[in-house]
Amino acid sequence: ALANIALDLIGQANLILQLAGEVEGAGRDQDALAYFREAVDFRNVLLAETPNGDFGDTIVRQFLYSLHALLVLEPLQRSAHVTLSGIAAKAYKEVRYHVRHSGEWLIKLGDGTDESHTRVQRSLDRAWRYTGELFESDDVERRLAAHGVAVDPASVRDAWYAQVRDVVATATLTLPADAYMPRGGRQGRHTEHLGHLLAEMQIVARSHPDAKW
Repeated sequence: ALANIALDLIGQANLILQLAGEVEGAGRDQDALAYFREAVDFRNVLLAETPNGDFGDTIVRQFLYSLHALLVLEPLQRSAHVTLSGIAAKAYKEVRYHVRHSGEWLIKLGDGTDESHTRVQRSLDRAWRYTGELFESDDVERRLAAHGVAVDPASVRDAWYAQVRDVVATATLTLPADAYMPRGGRQGRHTEHLGHLLAEMQIVARSHPDAKW
């Protein structure tokens, strides 16, 4: 199931980066944007670059991220940008499964054995501090949202929190108290983990730069 989710996300990234390359108009395709940018050029939430850790870490991160993605993708299907709305419609169907799968596992782990409960609670505590960044937006994103092209992430905060709270309660887990939440990934300020992740992801393409992927 995790392999299938990964393939879905790679497919979504391929379509989005292809569109980004076309909009940029600098001759870079999706492969150039994925394999030949440095870490400081990536714009992603820090949650997405945290290490896998154990199964609990993977499930918690997937649930928190996928639910946010689902809530953004739902209105993005009505984007004024035809290509972007089509990408969102395809991704929405896939991410609905991602949310269901990770949510069901979160409940199984939280409401399972003492060991699984303790470990997945620890995973939730670790991941929670990265969730504040999910709802940040910049001036460009807000302008695009005002023109019906994009979705302001802040607009889904309440719905996301309500659904997370319900699943966490069903899993007999406890939502961590809000505290300092690191930010900066969407401005190119990343953790040390992204560099290691990109080194592994990009090594083949950079070793054979003239190959076609």
